[in-house]
Amino acid sequence: MKILLLGKNGQIGFELQRTLAPLGEVISFDQDRASFLDIVALRQTVKGCSPNVIVNAAAYTAVDKAETDEAVCHAVNAVAPAVLAEEARRLNALLIHYSSDYVFNGKKSDPYLEDDEAFPLSVYARSKVEGDRLVAQSGADFLIIRTGWVYGARGANFLRTILRLAKERSELGIVNDQIGAPTWSRMIAEGTAHAIARAAVNPAEYSGVYHLTAAGRTTWFGFTEAIFDIFNLQPRPKLVPITMDQYPTPAKRPAYSVLSTDKFARAFGLRLPDWRRQLEMVAGEVMSDQISLATSR
Repeated sequence: MKILLLGKNGQIGFELQRTLAPLGEVISFDQDRASFLDIVALRQTVKGCSPNVIVNAAAYTAVDKAETDEAVCHAVNAVAPAVLAEEARRLNALLIHYSSDYVFNGKKSDPYLEDDEAFPLSVYARSKVEGDRLVAQSGADFLIIRTGWVYGARGANFLRTILRLAKERSELGIVNDQIGAPTWSRMIAEGTAHAIARAAVNPAEYSGVYHLTAAGRTTWFGFTEAIFDIFNLQPRPKLVPITMDQYPTPAKRPAYSVLSTDKFARAFGLRLPDWRRQLEMVAGEVMSDQISLATSR
């Protein structure tokens, strides 16, 4: 199997380089080598590789910046995925494309299903909805994998921000009325590789939209408390629960974005661990790396 991975330096893309390797030859590019703003070059990249599977881990993820950068956000999150889907159809290749829990408006109180109506609240969310639509209507075989609240031991994400702020401030106000499922980027990558291994045998049978997040749910405040506990941060800043209204942002976000992963489990026989267990695994890895670094010095 020949796999083309785009967005290799992103949170999920970085992990995919390892998890996809056992499946075959992985050809990976970052945004510098395969710009999503140059459609002609993007097509040439795909044609030059002639892959069996295209994994699109590249995306415009600056949710607030997108409010004033709509054209670029739309080009990266909607136009480019549509081009990849066209090329996948031409090559008879399977396309893996990542989407977001932010496609929903957060009005539900039970986990969102794949066929629930999308109701985007922001420029970013609208671009993801459009990308999903164009991929689904392309005629290509595809897996659209919706996830959310992604974090990891590297890159810009909530976990790393909290670990930094905990050293700089004595008090942190954290939103406590936005609910989701924090999900480790490595778990998403491992789930993706597992799905590809099964779907590549008969792509048409599995083609569709799937949700893939950690089990369970929490708030940003609850996630922060868990980070403090599991990483045993000392000294520990005072945590103050606040509302979304008290922390206004340029882009609106859904108050509830928990996703049901039952469809993914039925199709691929896999569920991701609970969000807290995933955080424990990340903490173990980070602490192990810190010990190794200190020992090497």
